[in-house]
Amino acid sequence: MITLPETPRLVRPTTAVRISYLTGEQADCLLRGTDTDWLGPASEDFDAFVAARDHDTTRWDVPSTIFWYVAGEHYLGTLVIRHRLTPELLIVGGHIGYHVVAPWRRQGHATRMLGAGLTEARARGVARVLLTCSPDNHPSRRVMEANGGRLDEQLGDELRFWID
Repeated sequence: MITLPETPRLVRPTTAVRISYLTGEQADCLLRGTDTDWLGPASEDFDAFVAARDHDTTRWDVPSTIFWYVAGEHYLGTLVIRHRLTPELLIVGGHIGYHVVAPWRRQGHATRMLGAGLTEARARGVARVLLTCSPDNHPSRRVMEANGGRLDEQLGDELRFWID
């Protein structure tokens, strides 16, 4: 386990974590076997990449806010708040999506990141938060439950958790 220089916190995207962001996200893509092409433009002009994310934007057809979870120059993960839900987000996605990049997993960061994200969601008028995950994603389920998430039902391939 790596000792962090300071307590991790949610911040708006920042150029201060350029190297660890690019390294962490590339490693995650390779671990999941997903495409890394989107990292090309990010590495070519990281300032522009960050500027495009450092404000509320419309994603998934709803207003959304992107946060990065950082400690000093270390990027640990991303959290996205969707300010309202579409019929699709009611089934897959919910109000908040998050992920922690390796090597920061299994250290409680996702639980703390979601806790901070809930505070940010409430500040944006989201009183009751929906989160979803696949039934076999036991780590994410534990994170949701640790933050007060209550299993509602399974719709399609997703479990739905509500946090009041």
